[in-house]
Amino acid sequence: MLIHLLGLLAQLDTHQPIEYANWLRPLLISGSCLFVLLVASRTIQHPHVGPKMPLGPFSSLFNHISTAGFLAAMSFGHIIGTLLVLRFATP
Repeated sequence: MLIHLLGLLAQLDTHQPIEYANWLRPLLISGSCLFVLLVASRTIQHPHVGPKMPLGPFSSLFNHISTAGFLAAMSFGHIIGTLLVLRFATP
């Protein structure tokens, strides 16, 4: 199986140009995750219930959000970011 995979890798065309201009997708998803985290940390009714997310020096910026709140904000941020990518970054 490993020999088969190495054979497939050897057949790849490495002379294709690399696209450096496609940075919009990760920027949209990262920006939407940070935006949702900022909004969620200030609008969750009980953001300090449960273990705190160790965000280091950024803990006060994100209102010392709990781990569950952080995971929920990141999940919703990825959903919003994916919708933004489908809307704006698809040719």
